[in-house]
Amino acid sequence: MSSIDRYMARLIAVPLFATLIISAMLLVLDRMLRLFDFVASEGGPVSVVWRMLANLLPEYLGLGVPIGLTLGILLAFRRLATTSELDVLRAVGMSYGRLLRVPYMYALALALFNLAIVGFVQPWARYNYEGLQFELRSGALGASIKVGEFTNLGDRMTLRIEESREEGRDLRGIFVRVETTDGEALAVTADRGTFLATDDKDTIIFRLSRGVLIHQTRESPVPRTLTFTQHDLPIDLPKIESFRSRGENTLELTLPELAMTGANRGEDQSTRNTSWANFHFRMVEVAMMALLPLLALALGVPPKRSTSSLGVFLAIVMLVTYHKINEYAESIGALGIVNPAIALWLPFVAFAVLILWMYRTIALVPGGQPIGALERSFAKLGDAIKRRLPSRRRRREAMA
Repeated sequence: MSSIDRYMARLIAVPLFATLIISAMLLVLDRMLRLFDFVASEGGPVSVVWRMLANLLPEYLGLGVPIGLTLGILLAFRRLATTSELDVLRAVGMSYGRLLRVPYMYALALALFNLAIVGFVQPWARYNYEGLQFELRSGALGASIKVGEFTNLGDRMTLRIEESREEGRDLRGIFVRVETTDGEALAVTADRGTFLATDDKDTIIFRLSRGVLIHQTRESPVPRTLTFTQHDLPIDLPKIESFRSRGENTLELTLPELAMTGANRGEDQSTRNTSWANFHFRMVEVAMMALLPLLALALGVPPKRSTSSLGVFLAIVMLVTYHKINEYAESIGALGIVNPAIALWLPFVAFAVLILWMYRTIALVPGGQPIGALERSFAKLGDAIKRRLPSRRRRREAMA
């Protein structure tokens, strides 16, 4: 690798990884607050929030990787252009095709990485995320004993805790009432208590300290009262329904599984259309990465004597727009309105033609600038705004 290639690699690496980290953090922070509210409302442990966020990361990276790659290459070429280094490289015979060697190395590596994410990692992560939501709602995560409230464990047990310390390992101010099938009732109050596991996964021990036990039976009209220093109360855990198997949602299927489902003549047409639509959606998202270096170059080199950042804005808008168009195309392909392959690959071809035209304009047309008209329009708009701001300030000063 030449010194120019190493220099390009350094220029691309910093904005690329910075964009990935910042975008992932912003998306995680946006979802984190909602997950905390959801877990708190279901009475689950806080640790499950981090597990849910970890399973959401592959979904965020599916869009974050293409944006990071584009901005990394775009900002590298923008820096070369604004510091006149690009003019020097072009003057010594470096073509744009030669300068794209390192960007395409990044693009190939990240395309394979993104294919692994959207094709194999993301389906399992989504299934695990749905499984955690199910376990929270069903109480399988140990969830659901809220301090200061009466909690029903099964049909015949009621529990109330006044205070919880050490993340639930030290419970205080305890009231328990248990009813048996033969009409007996047991009420217990205790100063402290803690839950202990047993060899039987369907039973736990609630060890109580310094309390009073009241036992009432049908044969004895007068309840028996017992004061104890320590008492072990066995608790039968409620039966929890098992989570469904993976694959009810096409988003939980890997690429080979989607292809097999779509090709299976035994499946109904709706399922086959949905599988093929999701398969082609993932493929076009990855295939688009082969064109991103060309797009980044075309938008990263501003016109001469200009430092406009319009190209950065347009790059993000184009990528997000393309992603939303693909989502719409996937939905109409899944409904069978249009063949899924045509619905997804037609926008890809249209964007490819647009990007190739933009690259040809800047690389092969002397003085060509694919967004030159937009640059001039935005420059005029900016000048008009600057002219109006002083006049408004003078009017306000005159009125004062």
